[in-house]
Amino acid sequence: MATGESCCYCVKLLVLLITFLHRSSFLHAHSNTSLLAPQRETIEIGVGTGSGTDIGIGGGGGGEGSAPPLSTCGCEPQPSDFLNLKQYYAYIVIQLFKKTITCDPNNVTQTWVGYRPCTYQGFYCEAPPDSPDTPTIASIDFNGFHLCAPTIAGFIDKLPDLALFHANSNNFTGTIPDLTGLQYFYELDVSNNNMSGPFPNDVLPLANLTFLDLRFNLFAGAVPPSIFSLDLDVLFLNNNFFNQSLPFNLGSTQVAYLTLANNGFTGPIPRSISNAGSTLREVLFLNNRLSGCLPYEIGLLSEATVFDAGFNQITGPIPLSFGCLQKVEQLNLAGNLLYGNVPDVVCRLAKTGQLANLSLSGNYFTSIGYSCWELIKSGVLDVRQNCIPGFPDQRRPDECWWFFTHPRHYFCPFFHYIPCKCPVAPATPATTKAMQRPAVASPPYMAYKALHQRHGK
Repeated sequence: MATGESCCYCVKLLVLLITFLHRSSFLHAHSNTSLLAPQRETIEIGVGTGSGTDIGIGGGGGGEGSAPPLSTCGCEPQPSDFLNLKQYYAYIVIQLFKKTITCDPNNVTQTWVGYRPCTYQGFYCEAPPDSPDTPTIASIDFNGFHLCAPTIAGFIDKLPDLALFHANSNNFTGTIPDLTGLQYFYELDVSNNNMSGPFPNDVLPLANLTFLDLRFNLFAGAVPPSIFSLDLDVLFLNNNFFNQSLPFNLGSTQVAYLTLANNGFTGPIPRSISNAGSTLREVLFLNNRLSGCLPYEIGLLSEATVFDAGFNQITGPIPLSFGCLQKVEQLNLAGNLLYGNVPDVVCRLAKTGQLANLSLSGNYFTSIGYSCWELIKSGVLDVRQNCIPGFPDQRRPDECWWFFTHPRHYFCPFFHYIPCKCPVAPATPATTKAMQRPAVASPPYMAYKALHQRHGK
């Protein structure tokens, strides 16, 4: 390099250094104005072999004009921002789920901000048994939120300490994810949503599950027999599209409240139902396509307060074993193909037991027992649209004639044996006792409540 060129080069470097020191002094003098929002500028220096030297301040090139705005440092949440690691991981899961929500009419997700997920609307924290000093998301209650999301997979199954998920009346689709990794999980309610597909078999391995509510969805096909082997207290499957036979082991269930109503179940009521006699309190087979004979074993449901098999295609006489249903309050067999005599021993349950409503309308009964007369007068017994001679509001004679001359599909045996000792009727007349328990079409029992969607769905 020539001596003149070397000198020129040194001068350029000196100018560059002076400019840099001047700029640094300026930034230092104004640093107190940017404490709340840390900012950064870049200095780009280019020294060429030609006659020009490029000096750019602020990230641009060329050094001409005003510098672009200073950029803000976007920092991701760190574990130290949260009360514990469990809440940090829950925060990440919740924020990912939040991004999938397509509608939120109540603006619930606006509360899902900040580093305290236990304060988010719908989320509740407790300390799990294996970490008593580490509170985290233990339950979720989205009932009535009307949130829309394509799936809950990747959400509830990623919260390892979750015990309850209640999401009645939302617009979730997809199906139930694999929850076997949730060691404390025991209540699942996804009723009144738009979930579809076959029965969600991923719930079957959940050993601690006690409450399962799938009603008012679009599930279809068969119900697996193993669901009746779970130690559940409540099983609500009503208002779906299940359309196969009821599993033969239905009586293995330990549930107290069973609703299978408003589906398309076919075939007979399994005779194994008697095995649930000590636990089953309310059972609804209402409005399916069940057929076959009315099982004698139903009379062995000693704890049942509600038995509803109305509006099916069940045939045969009422077994005398029904006289053993001492705790039954609501007995609905309306809208079937039942025939014969309404047993006196059943009507006596209004005196000797708790019977408040006996619905037998829309069948083909031809006579009633002596004790049934008083129940008709008091409104406890409804036998309209049958074939009882001389009674008002009965079927037309040609309808009855057709039924009794048409070959029936089943031969239903009639057992005269009563598998219990029927108590002696108290002195209180049936009409007086019935007045103390007014007959109602839709009583406030737990199983009947399951037939109604949440208001506003």
